[in-house]
Amino acid sequence: MARIRKLVAALQRRGPHRVLRGDLAFAGLPGVVYTPETGLNLPGVAFGHDWLTGASGYQALLEHLASWGIVAAAPDTQRGLVPSVLNLAYDLGVALDIVAGVRLGSGNIGVHPAKLGLLGHGFGGSAAVFAAAGMPARTSAVAAIFPTVTNPPAEQPAATLKVPGLILSAPGDPTTLNSNALGLSQAWDTATLRIVSKAEARGLVEGRRLSKAIGLAGSHRGTQRTVRALLTGYLLATLAGDKTYRDFADPDVALPKTDPVDLEAPPVTPEEKIVALLK
Repeated sequence: MARIRKLVAALQRRGPHRVLRGDLAFAGLPGVVYTPETGLNLPGVAFGHDWLTGASGYQALLEHLASWGIVAAAPDTQRGLVPSVLNLAYDLGVALDIVAGVRLGSGNIGVHPAKLGLLGHGFGGSAAVFAAAGMPARTSAVAAIFPTVTNPPAEQPAATLKVPGLILSAPGDPTTLNSNALGLSQAWDTATLRIVSKAEARGLVEGRRLSKAIGLAGSHRGTQRTVRALLTGYLLATLAGDKTYRDFADPDVALPKTDPVDLEAPPVTPEEKIVALLK
């Protein structure tokens, strides 16, 4: 455990690579891409944003991944009040095709076609599941961070996935009406559910937010630091194949900054969620 704690502490800090920022619009998709300064055969991921947010709300997270050698692209679409999870999933697939299909930077940055992942927060976490189900042969890892309920439900495509998955949830999230973390973990056989200690599900977004102005949770640095470490370690293990971080992708290993998960617990019904909210 001491070794893993040191790895988590290191992964909370920026990695060794200088980071470059690019624009996905050069390929016809609104969004951004962050890369290490140089490197070929790199892992690449596409990241989906939460509801009423955009790619700019995750700049530090995307830069963090790039600093550890992971090319990270984020579409800046579906930002309205009634976004389409299917359209965002499609855009995630397009973003992944862009970073995998062209040389980036001045031609000295390239992504390996067998090292591709899909990620997302909240609404974007469920979109990542849909995107992975639509391109199973091309996706090597998926991460749904504090995923939320969508229409259609993400549990349906999750049940078809054979790719390794990471689902991060906050304490008490399974008893909320908006979270589908527990449902995804029960439908998705190859996914690992981890509860992030002291996390706030909506706290991953950086800086000021509209939700904060109306009394909902805002940016939470503790959540951001822990998620960056757990996510980076997971991607280095699954996409980069770095055995140093293999424990981050092992469902049998308890990681620091996480709470135990009772996978034998019965599903929480909508009625039980409402009762929990009223207490």
